Amino acid sequence: MDSQRTDSLFSRGMLAVVVAQFLSAMADNALLFGALALLRAGHYPAWTEPLLQEFFVGAFIILAPFAGPFADGLPKGRVMLISNGLKLAGALGMWVGLNPFLTYGLVGVGAAAYSPAKYGILSELVTTDLLVKANGLLESSTIAAILVGAVAGGMLADWSVWGTLGVVTACYGAAAVANLLIPRLPPARALSSISIGTVLRNFGAAVRAMVKTQDTRFSMIGTSLFWGTGGTMRFLLVAWVPVALGVTDISTPAYLNGTVAVGIVIGAGLASKFIKLERADRALPAGVLIGLSVCFLAVTTNAPTAYAVMALVGACGGFFVVPLNALLQERGRETVGSGNAIAVQNLVENSAMLVMIGLYTVAVRAGAPVVTIAGVFGVALAAAIGALWLHRVRSRGAQAVQA
Repeated sequence: MDSQRTDSLFSRGMLAVVVAQFLSAMADNALLFGALALLRAGHYPAWTEPLLQEFFVGAFIILAPFAGPFADGLPKGRVMLISNGLKLAGALGMWVGLNPFLTYGLVGVGAAAYSPAKYGILSELVTTDLLVKANGLLESSTIAAILVGAVAGGMLADWSVWGTLGVVTACYGAAAVANLLIPRLPPARALSSISIGTVLRNFGAAVRAMVKTQDTRFSMIGTSLFWGTGGTMRFLLVAWVPVALGVTDISTPAYLNGTVAVGIVIGAGLASKFIKLERADRALPAGVLIGLSVCFLAVTTNAPTAYAVMALVGACGGFFVVPLNALLQERGRETVGSGNAIAVQNLVENSAMLVMIGLYTVAVRAGAPVVTIAGVFGVALAAAIGALWLHRVRSRGAQAVQA
């Protein structure tokens, strides 16, 4: 496998992966705002909006044991092609009027299969020395797609719900075409048999191996806090904007999400320049700043300040998550295989997202003020990442003493 790895960050394979990921992620983010507009047009209760994400992440959790073997058992470019086909089917179903929660869940099925392949293929395409930079490039592409998708999705949703869904469907089709240009690399681990019992046992062993390994455990906790925060913040912003800024459209929360995307691109670039794989823990202070920034956002009442705060949240997020992702991929590749490693990560991250969005949904349905929810959320996030930071420092100190 190592013979397939190159020391070029802009090889044909890398560029094909980046382009395919951009188109797919752009469609993912535009679809969310189209789906939210669809729920509002159908007069669904406000508390049902976060349930869209629960259906989406539920697919990740259910399919977590199978996503890794699927990604490792086939050429990852073909896995990405199949996954985009499922996303295309889900978007098309929503477009023609099928149940929005079930069709959004089908998109989640495609995303669950797509994620291990898109990240796992990086360690098959580039050398270890370039892995952080490759992650930075992929994350920058993803966040640029989030920016374009969120802004375009918000604007289109205010104009036409059905137009938004049509554009999203076309983007998934284009992403599938881009997937065809990814080199056909050999499978990481050929599957000799496919049995539910065997897959579950192997996945359980992978989970145990990654939990026991200090670096993978540390990175999974950190990335789970980040993505759980990101998923919750999307819906928090949709509820917060009308209360704090007095704006009731779909596009303003989308623009704020786009501002976060700009910040993440900047933060990811800084991380790839200043953070080395072996010292990924140096990114943890940026995670604490994310929580403190959310606390400040909770008491913000004007748009310029809100945009500035969200840009800071994004920059801290990019700086925080890119080194942790790289650390997880490299250590995971060394232990359980890249596809299995990312599948385990998806289980942990999406379980955290399910819980965090679930708690947010319960708080909204109970009538808690959104400003209060935002403040409590920010404090809890800063405390959690601060505790992770302290634990990491103590662990490294204990290792130094033993050495």
